[in-house]
Formats: sequence, structure tokens, C-alpha cells
Amino acid sequence: MPSLDRRAFEAYSSKQIRNAYEQEATPVFDIKWIRENPDVFDAGLKRRGLEPMAGDLIATDEKRRALITKSQEMQSRRNAASKEIGKAMGAKDTALADKLKAEVATLKDSLQSSEEEQRKVTGELNAVLSGIPNLPLEDVPEGADENDNVEVRKWGEVPNFDFEPKQHFEIGEGLGLMDFEGAAKISGARFVILKGALSRLERAIACFMLDLHTGENGYTEYLPPFLVRDEAAYGTGNLPKFSEDLFQTTNGFWLIPTAEVSLTNMAREDIMAADQLPMRCTAWTPCFRSEAGSAGRDTRGMIRQHQFSKVELVSITTEEQALEEHERMTASAEMVLQRLEIPYRTMLLCTGDMGFASRKTYDIEAWLPGQDAYREISSCSVCGDFQARRMNARYRAGEKDIRYVHTLNGSGLAVGRTLVAILENYQQADGSVVIPKALRSYMGGVEKLGG
Repeated sequence: MPSLDRRAFEAYSSKQIRNAYEQEATPVFDIKWIRENPDVFDAGLKRRGLEPMAGDLIATDEKRRALITKSQEMQSRRNAASKEIGKAMGAKDTALADKLKAEVATLKDSLQSSEEEQRKVTGELNAVLSGIPNLPLEDVPEGADENDNVEVRKWGEVPNFDFEPKQHFEIGEGLGLMDFEGAAKISGARFVILKGALSRLERAIACFMLDLHTGENGYTEYLPPFLVRDEAAYGTGNLPKFSEDLFQTTNGFWLIPTAEVSLTNMAREDIMAADQLPMRCTAWTPCFRSEAGSAGRDTRGMIRQHQFSKVELVSITTEEQALEEHERMTASAEMVLQRLEIPYRTMLLCTGDMGFASRKTYDIEAWLPGQDAYREISSCSVCGDFQARRMNARYRAGEKDIRYVHTLNGSGLAVGRTLVAILENYQQADGSVVIPKALRSYMGGVEKLGG
């Protein structure tokens, strides 16, 4: 049996998830499809940098199926023997009746043992299947990390300053509107306090994004829960593999790392009508991430924080709609930067840099003059039916044709990082910052911070 993520599974003790693993419900990957396409499955794993697993998975599934067959045969024999007891009693054949009763008792114990073993094997199979990342689409480039990503397009002219551009935290602190030390006294590292006009600017950015996505891009705004149950975090692929990346309350809720978790799970355990799709959702929420494994990375500033806000985009589609919707979603996210007149580039992620649930991902990277680099500000992914299987989210394609929906998610955009991009791209030599024209109405007509 493959050992992928077994330690994470054992360490994570959610009763709900463990029970789900032991059921006969369809796991994340269709084991029937793996049996029929082992080479295709292993080829997809290889592109993800993983060893072949189809053979071990199929062997475990054969064991599971054999146990099911054995249990069914024993149950059938138990039912038949129970009927025979009645006939033997009616014929006053007590010897036969006692023999049959002993057989039924033995079958009962054997059946219980077989069903327990079946649940154990099913749980092991589904636990491993749930720890395997989604398989990449054919047009996703192969590669090991971000250095192998492919640039799709660029937009905007990189600003040419006649002074040495500062980083956003230098600008914010210089304005007296960004306080990292004060936040550290309250919460520790990777937090910030925004003040006055800078706090209002972050709110203005979010409101502008929501108005754009709901007014022009066809998304419906939601205000979803910020705390979710195990099943919801499992549904989007955050559990059990990434439990260390999340914050959990003492009574078992998880703080959302992004509104994707809440919005996507609105389709869980539902059968939607085909004419309801595509369903497009957006939300502005706080997001919480432990940033496990990020020691030493972006330790200064607002790029990588434990708490930040984001406007999320989520689409629920049919299989036929998904790829076109992916391009549409990415264009919607890019539109925000175009309206704000911030230079960016769009990257197609390679197989080694894609997220766990993604089949194909575009990263949008905004230009940051203070860093002299492009930095990610949005990630738009198409996930196929990977999440839908975990959530049992389906739609009715025909009277008797029930299929899994396809899910997509993207940042539209990360609000804090957009604030960073504005501060660095619109900074002036005197330390002031010009407000982008698209945001001035949200700022009460204010055209500049400081100066």
C-alpha cells in the first residue's frame, strides 16, 4: 500500500473524515478509472514528480472487492440458513436446527470480522487516494518549480523612476500609516496595523474589486462563514494534507485560508440543474494562514502574513464549460490590474509549482518596483471534478445522467498585495503616493496620500 500522506492522515484525528474514508462513497479519484487507465494515471503522477501508484492502489482495491464479495456471500448464506432453521423446526428436526443455529452464529462473527476488515481496507485506500494531488492537463508544462513556469502575456509599462524606489513597508511607515511593531505587540510576527487613509485605501480596493466583478464580470457577491467544519476544509483539499497550514479553534472549527473553502462548499451534497451553471461567486473576506514552511521568506512587510483580506472568485461549471471559464476568470482578475494601471504578467504554472487541487493554474504577478520583481497577486485554477468528488457536488445533465460539477477558483485579487502594488507603483520622490484614478471616488475624492 502506498505510504503517501499516511503520517498526515494518522496525525489528523477527525472522526467525520475517518468515517468518510471508511464508507463506500466515491473517493477523490475513481478507482474504476484507475483500474482501466493505470498507465495514464501513473503518467500523470510522474508529471507531478511522484512514483507510480496504480499497481498498489489496484491491488488494495482487489482486496477490498474480495472482502465485499466474501461478506455478501456470508450474508446470503446466513439469510438462507436462518430460513432453513424455521423449516427444520417445523419438521421437528432439532438436530438440524441446532446445527444451522451454530452455523448462523459462526457466520455472524465471521461477517462482523470481514466487514471490519473491509472498512479498514476501504479507509486505507481512500486515505491514500485523498492525499494524491490532482492530475495536470496535457497543456501544462512540465517542470520542478517556479523557474519552469511559462510567461503567457505581459501588460502595462514598468514605471521608470528618477529616484530609488522604496518597498511598500518603507513607504507605509514613512507615511505613519503602517505599524508592524504595534501589531507585533498584539499578535507577534506577520501582522500589521493599517491606520487612517491607508486603512481606508485597503477598504476602497476591496469595494472597487467587488463592484467590478458583480457589475461587469457577472459574479454574485456573498458574505460566507469565516469558520468551517472539517468536511468543508476536506472538500476543497485543505484537509488532511494541509492541516498544518491552517488555524484551528479550540472547538474544532477551521479559519478559512481563503473564501474558496466557503464558496465552493455551497455546492456540496447537492444536485444542481444544468441551467444553473456556470454559477459564479465572489466574496471579500479575511483569510488566515499559518505560513508553515515559510520561515525566512518575506519576513518584512505585507506580502506574507497570517491574516490578510482577499476578494475571491469561484465558479461551479459543467465539464464542457470549465476550460473556457478558466480563461474568463483569469481575464476578470487581470481586469482589476488594468483598471488600476498596474503592470503585470500572467504565468502558466508548471507541474511542479501547481497547487494540490489544480489541473491547470495561471498566476498573475504584479510588478513591484521596490523589489524590482514581479510578485504573485492572483492564482486562478481549474480543478476538474477533484473537489466535487470530495464534496459530492453534482448536476443533472439529463433525466438519468448525474455528473460531478467542475470547480474553479481564483483571487480577484489579494487585497493586501494590491495595496502593496499601488504603494510601490504610485510612489513619489517626496514619499507621497498618488491614488489610482479608479479608486478616487472610493476615497472621497482624495488624490494623494502624504505630500
